[in-house]
Amino acid sequence: MTGGARGGNGDHRGPLLGAFVLVVGFMAVEVVAAIATGSLALLSDAGHMATDALGLGMALAAVLAASRAKSEPGRTFGLYRLEILAALGNALLLFAVSGYVLWESVSRIRAPVEVGTGAMIVVGTAGLAVNLAAWSILRRRAASSINVEGARLEVLADLLGSAGVIGAALLDGYAGWDRADPVFAAAIGLFILPRAWRLGRRALRILVQAAPEGLDLDDVAARLEQIGGVLDVHDLHVWTLTSHMDVASAHLVIADDAPSHPVLDEARAILSAEHGIDHATFQIEPRSHAGCADVGW
Repeated sequence: MTGGARGGNGDHRGPLLGAFVLVVGFMAVEVVAAIATGSLALLSDAGHMATDALGLGMALAAVLAASRAKSEPGRTFGLYRLEILAALGNALLLFAVSGYVLWESVSRIRAPVEVGTGAMIVVGTAGLAVNLAAWSILRRRAASSINVEGARLEVLADLLGSAGVIGAALLDGYAGWDRADPVFAAAIGLFILPRAWRLGRRALRILVQAAPEGLDLDDVAARLEQIGGVLDVHDLHVWTLTSHMDVASAHLVIADDAPSHPVLDEARAILSAEHGIDHATFQIEPRSHAGCADVGW
């Protein structure tokens, strides 16, 4: 017996496309400015902007592919997992960029490089405005999709990165601290790492089909065993297909003469109401049936 799925990707194409256009449009400006000024902080912000562009493009492609694959008979779950693969890719990109910036920062702290502070302030301010606009576009949809959340985190990091670029330029240009640029660049990189770790960890948990965080499988089994007529519950599996789409399957053992319809209805209601799982498949087994309990995995 299978219930309907709830949640999923939703139509995130509009917000993703809007943010993508903003980010790509300004990315070229930041890359040129970073090279012209020699600023590592601006280069780190440009690098994060580049990963934003790629990450948003991957997220948008994943949503489009998932929505188009639902009708293909060979893909019983569509391509919802592309969303998770895109989120993992975003996390890996953030790790790579942050690692490079941290490595280069150590070198420049030891041997400071002169940077163009005036251009840094102008470009940093423009970047702040662009990232605020992109973050605002994505903020409302981030709670419903790990993919959009990943894109929002990248834009948030860029927003703070732009603020860091402005701060580094002011400290260097007006206070004479020539190590401000690599120090702020390192701070931006360190800010990104734990967020990239959390995003990557969530994506990996879904890809290895671990039970949703916070879900007690023993409690789920115990509640199903409390259903009238149910003698045993085994082969219980709960996993996440994509954002807000948890799936479950279980074998329910009942007496040979017990009616199965009330058991199915109550089992489905328990998972939906108490655990937010609307897509569940149950196999009803008469007590006299043998063999199913021997499944090893």
